[in-house]
Amino acid sequence: MTNAAPEPVFKRVLLKLSGEALMGDLDYGTDPERLRAVAGQVAAVQARGVEVAIVVGAGNIYRGLKGAAAGMDRATADYMGMLATVLNALTLQDALEQASVKTRVQSAITISEVAEPYIRRRAMRHLEKGRVVIFAAGTGNPFFTTDTAAALRAVEIRAEAILMAKNGVEGVLSADPRVDDSAELIPEISHMDAVRRGLRVMDYTALTLCAENQMPLYVFNMNDEQNIERLVSGEHVGTVVVTRDE
Repeated sequence: MTNAAPEPVFKRVLLKLSGEALMGDLDYGTDPERLRAVAGQVAAVQARGVEVAIVVGAGNIYRGLKGAAAGMDRATADYMGMLATVLNALTLQDALEQASVKTRVQSAITISEVAEPYIRRRAMRHLEKGRVVIFAAGTGNPFFTTDTAAALRAVEIRAEAILMAKNGVEGVLSADPRVDDSAELIPEISHMDAVRRGLRVMDYTALTLCAENQMPLYVFNMNDEQNIERLVSGEHVGTVVVTRDE
């Protein structure tokens, strides 16, 4: 006789997926196997009664900052990046619906033929009805990243936590492992400590927004297909970023 899964510790979470988390081992684009794995993880958690919203990036398709560095106007490059997140959102929606998960895409820029406009109360109603909501196009503004969009949407929809999926990284490390072999996993840190130490958790605007609203952030490796369920079950996975009295 198997033990029943523990009661989820969260009622509503926001999953932040980078574009890289959808690439798998590819150099660019979307790995169909990784996409199915992500959809399966979300479906399993949602079936346990957890309301799931998702913000997806577009690093697998286009990076606005790289376009800007190549001489493109930064605002134009960022808008192109927002459109790329819509492509990822539609791809993820299709994978979720193939896994029998009812899904809605809401876009911060008007693209009514394929996505609803972002309306906070409508998004919350979708979640209450058991639908996964994918937020596309970032905040709808240039100069803001999808990290900031994740922090903003999490606060707006009253999520209890942000689950931040990394591609092949176990959590927040003390240094960049590509240049420092002594880099170690940090099990717990505060938002502002991460800012002060210059650790690459989220961009500073997003971290500050999380700190001001006491939004916990769980940074974990997406490659382990059990990690989202472990987090939802209350297990310690990767790094937790919390608000402390400063």
